[in-house]
Amino acid sequence: MADGGGAGGPVTDSGYLEPDAWLASLPELVIAAGAVITDPAGRVLLVKPNYRDRWSLPGGICEFGEPPHLGCRREVAEEVGIDRAAGRLLVIDWFQPYGEQARPMMHLLFDGGQVEHGHGIVLQESELDDYRFTAIDELADYLPPRGQTRLECALRALKSGVPVYVPYEIQ
Repeated sequence: MADGGGAGGPVTDSGYLEPDAWLASLPELVIAAGAVITDPAGRVLLVKPNYRDRWSLPGGICEFGEPPHLGCRREVAEEVGIDRAAGRLLVIDWFQPYGEQARPMMHLLFDGGQVEHGHGIVLQESELDDYRFTAIDELADYLPPRGQTRLECALRALKSGVPVYVPYEIQ
């Protein structure tokens, strides 16, 4: 293999970037995963992060190289003490929360199943102030607009059995 180098990094004898250099040149994407957990009345479990004004679903940022379904399980277990495999994929939401010059995010929501109201929930006090089961018609009072759209699509996917892609158009 040729040492090559140059602006693109080391290249092979065939003129292609070495695999490590090629991977390092790819765009970065932040992946987050969360769960839609309901109680028997159909209310959705929301959590109140202590570092944000609005509420959200349990979940968070996946670690580097962590598959989203495993990241979902880890984050939900850390945040609310519910340790179970992530169910089926409900939503793929691609967006750039801080403008087109920022790193994009892909947020995946999985079916988190049903739990009795408050049964087994243990809050991660270092990040969360509270939790609540919220009626569908009250979601707008708690979630930011993007979070509400994502959750509404997830609820639609729960009923239809078909995952929903929620694209974000850069303005």
